[in-house]
Amino acid sequence: MWQLGFFFHEMAFGLLSVFLPLYIFSLSGSLIWVGVMYAAAMFMSIPASFFWGYICDRTRRYKIYILISFLALTFILYLFTLTNQIILLVTLYIVIALFHVAHEPPKNVLIAELYPHEEWKKAFAFYEGLTEFGWLIGLILGVVTSTFSFDAKSTLLLCSGLNLAAFFTSLILVEDPALIFERSLVTIEKSISFAYRGIFIFSRIVDGVTVDERLKKENLGIFCCGLVLFSLATSILFTPMPIFISNIANAAALPSSFVFAVFVLNSGSGVLGYFLAGRRLEREAENINVGRIVLYRSFLAFLLITTTQLSTYSIMIATVILILSGFTYAFYLVNVLSLSMELIPKGRAGLFDVLVGIGGASGSFIGPFLAQAYNFGFVFLISGILFLLSYIAFKVFA
Repeated sequence: MWQLGFFFHEMAFGLLSVFLPLYIFSLSGSLIWVGVMYAAAMFMSIPASFFWGYICDRTRRYKIYILISFLALTFILYLFTLTNQIILLVTLYIVIALFHVAHEPPKNVLIAELYPHEEWKKAFAFYEGLTEFGWLIGLILGVVTSTFSFDAKSTLLLCSGLNLAAFFTSLILVEDPALIFERSLVTIEKSISFAYRGIFIFSRIVDGVTVDERLKKENLGIFCCGLVLFSLATSILFTPMPIFISNIANAAALPSSFVFAVFVLNSGSGVLGYFLAGRRLEREAENINVGRIVLYRSFLAFLLITTTQLSTYSIMIATVILILSGFTYAFYLVNVLSLSMELIPKGRAGLFDVLVGIGGASGSFIGPFLAQAYNFGFVFLISGILFLLSYIAFKVFA
């Protein structure tokens, strides 16, 4: 149960994910401010992900970087309570990004090294399900704090305290693996399998037998493009989403806690998705599943265009779409995390987070900008198109 500290961490950021853009908005900030904050933070996290991924593999120490991440987040979130100036809040959030990614590469490596290859997907599904449940509890805390009119300082102190709990829990429960070899074994296994298939196909051709099988090696570059495009589409779609849900809630005279409630349902469906992903996804069909899931996400993004006419029906449709989006994202993430640990070489454990960060950072600015400069319908259209391009990349890479 070494992942328990990550559960508390995700509780804090589940609450913060909806609270912070609404808080910035309440301080007379605009969607552009929200976009700049998230985009700058994610761009800063890109070199940080490279650094943390490289240093943890180079030193073969993982626990220490997880502890550094949680302790730094505790302190910086406390600093949030000392100001209500937008520029300072944005600056602090950018600093948070540098340490927020510090636990990601070590966590991925720990899962890959503590479990045999055939259990990677199950292990990633369990971890993501546990942390998504923590995110869900954080959103529920958001409903409670909003309902009982907690002030911003109390909410931010709660987020800081949850990261402190994550630090102490990880200090006790997380241990570095005694031996680090599972990823190397997988690389050797894939090379031998590729060579064997080549020899088999060649021998069949020499014998005059017609061979339908193609010898094709997975293309890491195309896989990386698929990751970036999916992250870009997701970020464009979800960065301004709390504001969009707030708009349709206000149009229907619903309380602000409704915004948190919608994201609670989104996160709850993700928990269910991770639970099912660990049991139903078969390894031999993982590439097909990724493409199919991304195609579903594209359809859901296009369907959101129908909700731009603010009404009671818009609220219902948007809620259902967000529930389905959370469910499909769970299957997507379990697949690509497992694939990334197979494809990405040792010493570059942070590459996955870098690629996700590139797409996420760009989308964090583009999404709010499109929403403010044009409208949310345009946001949903662009996101849907990018999901389609990501689908093509995942279909091509294998």
